[in-house]
Amino acid sequence: MIKVVKFGGSSVANAGQFKKVKNIVESDLDRKFIVTSACGKSDNEDHKVTDLLYLCHAHLKYGVPCDSLFEIIKKKYLKIKEELNLSINLENEFEKIQKSMTKNISVDYLVSRGEYLAALCLAEYLDADFIDAKDVILFDYDGKTNFDRSRIELQKKIVSDRRVVIPGFYGALPNGKIKIMSRGGSDITGAIIASLVNAAIYENWTDVSGILVADPRIVDNPKRIDYITYDELRELSFMGANVLHDETIFPVREKKIPINIKNTNDPQNPGTLILDTCSDKDDKKAPGFITGIAGKKDFTVFNCTKINLSNEIGFLRKTIQVFEEFSVNLEGAQAGIDTINIIVETQEIEEDRYMIISNLKEKLGFDEITVVDNLSLIAVVGRGMSKKPGMSAKLFGELGLKNINIKTINQGVDEINIIIGVDNKDFEKSITCIYDRFITKGENI
Repeated sequence: MIKVVKFGGSSVANAGQFKKVKNIVESDLDRKFIVTSACGKSDNEDHKVTDLLYLCHAHLKYGVPCDSLFEIIKKKYLKIKEELNLSINLENEFEKIQKSMTKNISVDYLVSRGEYLAALCLAEYLDADFIDAKDVILFDYDGKTNFDRSRIELQKKIVSDRRVVIPGFYGALPNGKIKIMSRGGSDITGAIIASLVNAAIYENWTDVSGILVADPRIVDNPKRIDYITYDELRELSFMGANVLHDETIFPVREKKIPINIKNTNDPQNPGTLILDTCSDKDDKKAPGFITGIAGKKDFTVFNCTKINLSNEIGFLRKTIQVFEEFSVNLEGAQAGIDTINIIVETQEIEEDRYMIISNLKEKLGFDEITVVDNLSLIAVVGRGMSKKPGMSAKLFGELGLKNINIKTINQGVDEINIIIGVDNKDFEKSITCIYDRFITKGENI
């Protein structure tokens, strides 16, 4: 059985964390492929290496010296080398990087060095083979992973049964140039490797013991989710529950490879297991019909009115197209006989809201357009909600008892989630209310 394990920045923040990683890896012979992020923060006074590298690039771009920033990075890695008694020639690696640090340096190359250096150190410390991500994570020019080419190249690089360490967050384009992923992309690297080697499981080690039912900054000591489906996680991630990078699921989903979210600082905790589907046994261990609650603040609703709007063919497409022209992503659209409500993130329309209103009136002839800000969206997600008649009514009723006004409602046909809109001022109150009624008080069974 092959296990792919990925360690986040907090798991490799210092020599002490490296030692925890080694204990975890060596405790299971099946943990063959190790993916690492760049070194993260050791404490609140520390800095993430990736952040520092982005700052270095910004300084170089505008001709501002960044020697002091790069020195922080050097000291961080050299301290790890010293405390772990590594023999790797980091000084030579830093010299190569510094020689390339000109005004025109590629941001992808520079920022990827955080993962590259961490992987070199970790490979020696684990007595494992190092494989550079640029040689095995291969993109097409459109940025999509070429799994066939990547699989062939990875097989070529595996020359023994030894463990392999691969830096996360980057790969290479067909011309060999390094391309980084979006922030948190090391999660995706681990998922790609898991797919390429047909892993039995993909373990994602971080600084939390799995996924929680609700945000611990809002709900005091929320329960951990034992099992969750890919679909449920996608819904929660979309609404702000960001334990994993949003795109992590795609490489493993086709092969139904489970993802296990684990805590490097509490390795005995089972964490959260993410599956394609959950069995009846798994469902019995779930928190209940509601799996998780997540949400985000600061949305805006465009309420557009026109008599007999629903009789106009293509009105919805034409309305959405106006927002597309301003590169605004829609979070929701609800249509009635004479009205259509478009929900967007407020920050996306701040500069263009009046132009959008003008275009809507001019191109579609709306009689009236009102814009409402300070809306929060909350997703109540659960694979079991479809088995519980009256869940929506109970949810809305409970919020009503707490004098919370529901402004928008959206529920998918598969009944895996209910998304409600409330005033920003009621955001935390709403999540707490839902958690107390359906989780704490046992109403979720």
